[in-house]
Amino acid sequence: MAEQERHISVWNECLRIFEQNVDPKQFAVWFKTIVPVSLEGSTLTLEVPTDFFRSYLEDAYLSIIKKTLRRVIGPDAKLLYRIHPVQSENPMVFTASHGNVPENKPVMINTFQASSNPGPFVFPGLTKVKINPRLNPAYCFDNLVKGECNKMGINAGMSISGKPGKTPFNPLFVFGGPGLGKTHLAQAIGIEIHDIYPDLIVLYVTGNEFKTQYMNAIHQNKLADFMAYYMRIDVLVVDDIQELIGPASQNAFFNIFNYLHQSGKQLVFTSDRAPVDLMNFEERLLSRFKWGLSVELSKPDHDTRLAMLKARCVREGVTVPDDVLELLATKIRSNFRELEGALISLLASATLCHEEITRELAERVTCNIVSEEQNEVTIDKVQEVVCEYFNITRETLLSKSRKRQIVQARQIAMYMSRNLIGGCSLSTIGMELGGKDHATVLHACNTVSDLMSTDKLFRQYVSDIEKMLVPVAR
Repeated sequence: MAEQERHISVWNECLRIFEQNVDPKQFAVWFKTIVPVSLEGSTLTLEVPTDFFRSYLEDAYLSIIKKTLRRVIGPDAKLLYRIHPVQSENPMVFTASHGNVPENKPVMINTFQASSNPGPFVFPGLTKVKINPRLNPAYCFDNLVKGECNKMGINAGMSISGKPGKTPFNPLFVFGGPGLGKTHLAQAIGIEIHDIYPDLIVLYVTGNEFKTQYMNAIHQNKLADFMAYYMRIDVLVVDDIQELIGPASQNAFFNIFNYLHQSGKQLVFTSDRAPVDLMNFEERLLSRFKWGLSVELSKPDHDTRLAMLKARCVREGVTVPDDVLELLATKIRSNFRELEGALISLLASATLCHEEITRELAERVTCNIVSEEQNEVTIDKVQEVVCEYFNITRETLLSKSRKRQIVQARQIAMYMSRNLIGGCSLSTIGMELGGKDHATVLHACNTVSDLMSTDKLFRQYVSDIEKMLVPVAR
């Protein structure tokens, strides 16, 4: 291979990995348009269209880009752009939850007489009203802990906040299970936009509330006023849009969507499922949900759960022992809401009963929240499931074999032990898995995390094994 073509070959291999791990639509937008320029030693230079492109690429995909380059080029891999060097993120600050409540400025709303029967864009009358944005100041970006589970959503939200209605992410469609932070993220976008652009009119509403407002407008013969009200909004945040059921209310929303989108207004939606999985929605509305960016919020990993607990302790002004937080983060894995509820219950129990916050108290509190089976996850159980999955013996797993499959099985066992077993130190895990030290276990956990980000088949291994173990842990 000619030296001058090496950078093309290397970048094509990177693209192959990206394509396996990135949504096809996002891959086409953010990766296929990049042009490899040169590869000098371990430094790859890429050409991107704009500085905004470079900025978002770094924000949304920095982790997988770094891991992929290290995998393809080597541990010393470096990346340069033809635009500007990447700046580091600002440090996170946890803001108190009792901040100022955002308020919109008074605006002129078009009103109509019931008998006037105006056309859709005729504005015969005006009245001055104050629109309550209905934003909770506690749901700001500063109080939102970033992890692999929500990083893309937060980065997209920050981009939108800086240029509402002027980014490719319009609408932004955030979906995921309950308690994963959809409402927090959506409101954080509204709050941030309001802080940066106080003259913009921001409104947060749920899908069910929109439907109820529409029905009331019909019954009171004020549909024109209802439509005019929503057409004055600059940033519309609709939470739980899957509740917007009914052809009439969907038709009204369709017209509002079109008007706002064509006017360059920002739209943010949340749902408990992806647009493709929404039931009883008109196809023309579903197609518009897919115009911008769809982001899934997944279950938080152990490190993110622990960071959230520490952040909440800072906000509450309390000190909780690290081993107690570790216990909560290990036992409660489903979502942020249950995790936060467990912490508040623990603090309440300690305060009301005048008890010290200990692991024993945390055990008592969490047993009322998490129903556990008698057969709990242990290191032995992890080894048993991993051996069964890879069809190897325990002696082989604990041996010093350097065969790739055996090494990966051993590393997955260490990773699962750390993430699923509460209060189990790295040293203990290492001793139980072939007499390894804590540094080896930590390296194994990091390796598994990296491979999960870049290797689709390996990620499936980990997912399958976790599904075999999770029912035991619950």
